[in-house]
Amino acid sequence: MEIRISFWVGFIAFVMVMLCLDLFVFHKHNNVVKIKEALLWSLFWILLAVAFNAGVYFFLGKIKALEFLTGYLIEESLSVDNLFVFILIFGFFKIEPKYQHKILFWGIIGAIIMRAVFIFAGVALIQQFNWIMYVFGAFLVYTGIKLLFEKEDTEYNPNRNFFIRWFKKVFPVTNDMSKPHFFVRTNKILYATPFFIALLVIEASDLIFAVDSIPAVLSVSKDVFIVYTSNIFAILGLRSLYFALHGIMSYFHYLKYALSGILTFIGVKMCVNEFMSKPGEQALISNFASLGVIVSLLTVSIVLSIIVKKHTASHR
Repeated sequence: MEIRISFWVGFIAFVMVMLCLDLFVFHKHNNVVKIKEALLWSLFWILLAVAFNAGVYFFLGKIKALEFLTGYLIEESLSVDNLFVFILIFGFFKIEPKYQHKILFWGIIGAIIMRAVFIFAGVALIQQFNWIMYVFGAFLVYTGIKLLFEKEDTEYNPNRNFFIRWFKKVFPVTNDMSKPHFFVRTNKILYATPFFIALLVIEASDLIFAVDSIPAVLSVSKDVFIVYTSNIFAILGLRSLYFALHGIMSYFHYLKYALSGILTFIGVKMCVNEFMSKPGEQALISNFASLGVIVSLLTVSIVLSIIVKKHTASHR
């Protein structure tokens, strides 16, 4: 079934309404988001995604619904890795917890725009050049293997980022954090604050993250509507997930191995399906199989992390 323009208009309107409610109604004050509140909001966004998936099933069929669900789980699982980066960013800039939600909110706005550009460009490339699937697949395999052997860098320093260094050269930056504003005016000169620099670093990290996640979701579906909506639903719940998992990140020690396995599997799947499957035929590695692999890897990594964490704690 062809995606009607009304679907796009309805989805974009829904996202705008939810963002306005989030910023101007539910979180209009700078308050610390408690774990219980964050868990409830995370559940709310997940249920919204499930409800939307039911709508996809009803209007577009079970194949599109499976594509959405698989794409959503891929994006959600890979986004968890980005939460560790958020913690390091806020820690480096000494952003108080009560101001973090505001920064993440505007970070989401930028991510929504960037994802649209990435997804439309990715689909256009695939339609124009079939061999780009091999490039995407090989890149995901490389990223997955690199993640597996990557050492954890606890000395995170965003000031090493080229774009941040360039920005500080062309725009005055103040260390004043007395007010939670992105910009302040002193002696008629406009200065960017550490709050804005933290936002820039978050946007930069999401840009890097999208380079991995977008090709991964494109392995599931080349339908722009399915890819974009699954991405956006995962992103919308990212802030709540951050506050919900902030205090228990140590329980996800083995998560990077699961993410490495997911990226590598999806990269292999893209290459194998492109090489072995003929146009019009069912893919050799189905989305249902992908869904099973993703869920299995995530479950095993989380359970193993919890077991090892408790075992270590009991022997102290």
